[in-house]
Amino acid sequence: MVTVVPTRRWAAGVNALCLHPWSKPLLFGLMLLPLCVLVSAAVFDQLGANPAQALVRSTGDWTLRALCLVLALTPLRVSLQLPALARWRRMLGLFVFFYASLHLLCYSWFDMGFELLDIARDIPKRPFILVGFAAFVLLFALALTSPHRVVRWMGGKNWRRLHQLVYAVAGLALLHFFWMRAGKNDVAEVWVYTFILSLLLGWRLVRVLKSLKKVSLAL
Repeated sequence: MVTVVPTRRWAAGVNALCLHPWSKPLLFGLMLLPLCVLVSAAVFDQLGANPAQALVRSTGDWTLRALCLVLALTPLRVSLQLPALARWRRMLGLFVFFYASLHLLCYSWFDMGFELLDIARDIPKRPFILVGFAAFVLLFALALTSPHRVVRWMGGKNWRRLHQLVYAVAGLALLHFFWMRAGKNDVAEVWVYTFILSLLLGWRLVRVLKSLKKVSLAL
């Protein structure tokens, strides 16, 4: 009893902070910080010997990090009894798409010089580009259907079913990252993201299996 009350008070305090009117603008500013750092580094020539590659890689890294944050919201919300975290999900999801768009823009600009025909030929030719582009297409569909009016038009059940594609996005993004780094024999960071995403997706799988077990026992 002594340990439960402080936990509830802590959860109530965190929920109150998440519901504060300034919580979303603060989160928005925090999520823009990586872009500000990259722009500053580019302006002051601090991106290293290959600035173009640094921008492509950094925007890709931040896409994965934002994706991990989105997928971490539900486990944190349920495990720590923080329902107010759900109000951040849409914004963080759109930031995943935002950084993925910057990643695609940097590739199209610095690697391909905005030559659309060359980009179209390059996508099916290189597997890691193909799976990365597939992940972007799915993210585009999720971003397009994120407004509240679209949710009402689609219906909650259909909308939730569509947005489960985020799990496919996670798998494709991880495969894209692995194939890109494997070619350079530099996969240490890939295993870090693999571990994090495996935990986040594994938590969901355990919940599904538990709910199926309850249904089977009820029958």
